[in-house]
Amino acid sequence: MTKLKLGPIVEDKPIKVAIELPVSLHRDLVRYAEILGREQGQTIQDPVRLIVPMLERFIATDRGFAKARRTDDTATG
Repeated sequence: MTKLKLGPIVEDKPIKVAIELPVSLHRDLVRYAEILGREQGQTIQDPVRLIVPMLERFIATDRGFAKARRTDDTATG
């Protein structure tokens, strides 16, 4: 079984943001949702819902961002 980086999709209070995706990215997002759904035994009706957890995961694992954020937090507080 494939090990994807995303886990279960958590419900949270959203802030509306409008974006345009390239067709190829949307196609990959749909395919990712299919694979993730199969892996977790659920159906992901709207693959756009993956964008938030993907961004959260990206930010959480970006070492450069973490370092810059620590530096900013130290400087401001």
